[in-house]
Amino acid sequence: MNRLINMQWRLTLFGAAVAAGAAALALVIVAGAFELDLPTLLAVRWLGTPVLPLGLGAALALGLLAGYWIGNRTKRRLERIIAAILQFERGHLSHRLPPLGEDEIGLVATHLNEMARRVERQVASLQRLTAQQAGWQEQVRRAAVAEERQRLARELHDSVSQQLFAISMLTSAVVEQVPDDGGPLRRQLKAVEEMAARAQDEMRALLLHLRPAVLEGKGLKEGLDDLLRALQERQSLQIRWAVDDLPPLPKGIEDHLFRIAQEGLSNVLRHARARTVTLRVHAGDRQIRLKIVDDGVGFVPEEAKGSSYGLQSIHERASEIGGAVEVVSVPGRGTQLTVTVPIVDQGERAE
Repeated sequence: MNRLINMQWRLTLFGAAVAAGAAALALVIVAGAFELDLPTLLAVRWLGTPVLPLGLGAALALGLLAGYWIGNRTKRRLERIIAAILQFERGHLSHRLPPLGEDEIGLVATHLNEMARRVERQVASLQRLTAQQAGWQEQVRRAAVAEERQRLARELHDSVSQQLFAISMLTSAVVEQVPDDGGPLRRQLKAVEEMAARAQDEMRALLLHLRPAVLEGKGLKEGLDDLLRALQERQSLQIRWAVDDLPPLPKGIEDHLFRIAQEGLSNVLRHARARTVTLRVHAGDRQIRLKIVDDGVGFVPEEAKGSSYGLQSIHERASEIGGAVEVVSVPGRGTQLTVTVPIVDQGERAE
């Protein structure tokens, strides 16, 4: 800004010098045309004041004023351009200069505005590309995780799960050969058989977790049917289910309900020691209700609130889609899990 002030005063002095030079040149021309000498010019007076000094002083004053006005106007226009450049440097690309005239300074302002618009469009394009890249990276990561989960599930099912099944079958066969009065040996073999059965239940629950937890192009009803049929074929637990025809739902709600059902069934396999489990999905009264009921050992819900990761996950997923979770369980009499999710139509969702 100091340089602009210096420029303003330089223009002021330049205007004064030009005016004084022009007045002196005019005086020389007049003196030559009328053959007047300097004493004669100095003798001419106006209102008692010599005309020659008065004219030179007036010309000098007009030059100073004109130079100051031009310099100040130029300085203010350049200050606006510099301020705009500082705004652009700080990232305020939406800042625009007002019209500054049609001369070279005004042309500079116009080009600066155009440059800012172009940079702003390029930044917007770069941000869109960055968002798309992040989305692609997330998709690649999810695909890699899903593929690895499938690979682990296949290997566990083909190796560990089969070996556990073989151990359970061999132990059961040995127990049948030991007489009822076998004493400690029979009790130990029965304990091994029960441990193998529990390990199989844990493995089934683990395989259920490792399977892809998204619907992958399926609706919620079709996805639950496929999941429950596959689960019924791989273990002895009796499964009953009924899924109503559901209204169109956002993908996020379908995925969360599918994961909640998956988590609930996994809890039954791992902890309930149930013989039967029933899953029911009902739609009505602008809400969807998912219910899972088993006849297992049950538990005290208040004691499991802080220690059950599965229940915490169900509560978190239900909360993310605006749902509510109700758990009713009595030790020795089974457990009922109910998740209720409101259905919001498109108009209300947009609002």
